[in-house]
Amino acid sequence: MPGVYTPQEDTALLAGALSEEPLPPGADVLDVGTGSGALAIEAARRGTRVTAVDVSWRAVCTARLNAWLAGVPVRIRRGNLFTPVRDRSFDLILTNPPYVPAPAGVRPRGPARAWDAGHDGRFVLDRICREAPTLLRPGGVLLMVHSALSDPDRTLDHLRAAGLKASVTRRSRIVFGPVLRGRADWLRQRGLLSPADEKEELVVVRAELPV
Repeated sequence: MPGVYTPQEDTALLAGALSEEPLPPGADVLDVGTGSGALAIEAARRGTRVTAVDVSWRAVCTARLNAWLAGVPVRIRRGNLFTPVRDRSFDLILTNPPYVPAPAGVRPRGPARAWDAGHDGRFVLDRICREAPTLLRPGGVLLMVHSALSDPDRTLDHLRAAGLKASVTRRSRIVFGPVLRGRADWLRQRGLLSPADEKEELVVVRAELPV
C-alpha cells in the first residue's frame, strides 16, 4: 500500500537473524513497527504466536492483508511502540525502527515516519532500549536492526545497563538509497560520513535477558 515502508535490505538482514534464532512452537513474539508485516509473517510461519504493532493505520491494514494472504495468524494492533502491549511479556521482540538522522526542522510525515528519527537518529532507538527489556521474559531476546550512523555502541551500552547481554551479530554494507543520497552532504558535515563513503553499514543487535 502507498505510504507503507517496503521491505528492504534492513528487513532482509533482520529476517536472517530471525531465521537463526531458536524459537519453540508457541513462543510469544512481538514485532514493533511492523510496516508491511514481513517480519511478523516470517515469525508466524514458524508456529509462534505473533503480535505486531504499528502507529500507522495504513501499515496496520497492509500487515493484516499480507498476513491473510500468507495464511498465517498475526494479531495486529495500532499504537505507539509498546503502548498496546504493556501488560504482556514476550520470548522475542523484533524491531526495524526509524533510525536515519535528520536535519533540524525535518518533521517525519507520511512514509518518512518509517525512517526519520531526529538529529542523531535515536529518537525511537533510545525509547526501545528503555522499554523493550521490561517486556522480555527471562531468556527472552530482542533483535533490532539499525544503521551504524545512529551509534550501535550507544545501543549496546543502554541494553547492557538494563541487564541484557547485548552484541552486534550481523553487519551489511549497502549502497545509499534515495534518503541518504539526499542527506550525504549534511552527514559529511557532521562527520558521520567520510568524503569517500558511498555505502551505509547496517547492524543487527541481539540482546538477551538472562534467565
